[in-house]
Amino acid sequence: MNIWKFRDRSLDLDKGPYVMGILNVTPDSFSDGGKFNNVDSALFHAEQMIKDGAKIIDVGGESTRPGFTQISDKEEISRITPVITKIAEQFDVAISVDTYKSAVAEAALIAGAHIVNDIHGFRYDPKIAAVTAKYGAGAVLMANFSDKPEDVNALSYEKKCFDASLSLMKDNGIDIDYVLLDPGIGFGTTREEDIALIRSMEISNRMLLGASRKRIVAALLNRETVASERIAGSVGIALAGVSLGAKVVRVHDVKETVDALNVYTGILNY
Repeated sequence: MNIWKFRDRSLDLDKGPYVMGILNVTPDSFSDGGKFNNVDSALFHAEQMIKDGAKIIDVGGESTRPGFTQISDKEEISRITPVITKIAEQFDVAISVDTYKSAVAEAALIAGAHIVNDIHGFRYDPKIAAVTAKYGAGAVLMANFSDKPEDVNALSYEKKCFDASLSLMKDNGIDIDYVLLDPGIGFGTTREEDIALIRSMEISNRMLLGASRKRIVAALLNRETVASERIAGSVGIALAGVSLGAKVVRVHDVKETVDALNVYTGILNY
């Protein structure tokens, strides 16, 4: 049995795939910055994503787009905790916090989050793994290529990142049942590297793919696009990822992705 545990909840990964809906409560995210950065609009969007089939709502308070500006823990906490608190009060859904900072993660977990989604896979803040363990939270540990030397192969660097993250996981007493791995599409990678990473989903049976509306979509379409023009392409990447082994896909466009996955799996399982 391939189970993902997080606090008092769990998902049977063999019965997926599952969709994680992105909720950016930021003024400057690359795709939807400023659209949901107040509690009412964020709550409305979360409700719609849940109705559309999202099993997890991933709340982020700091943009991590290329060239992003880091904000203080205090500001990030002030953005996310009111939203997480309201979602936890009003909806029966798993909540993830998209942060790499231990203080932010702890505030989110106190507010009602179940999962820590760390773009540095516990490798940036030495305290975040202990915070995750303290609350019995789940984790998404991402490979990050922002510091990868140019002459190093992406797949070997991905393994190096995952090995380091899993070592930190074990050192803090976190069982593998609480963890998913994310290949880190678009975080310091080229188009060729992104494709290789997506095609290597078999590296683990606990993979999450987050490629929604990213530049890899425009690259594969072979034309310039803004993020809102990448919906169909993002669905295509989600389907490819699932076919290659992804158990969870993290997306902006929940309804379109859920519909496509339902048709895809319906045909295969008919």
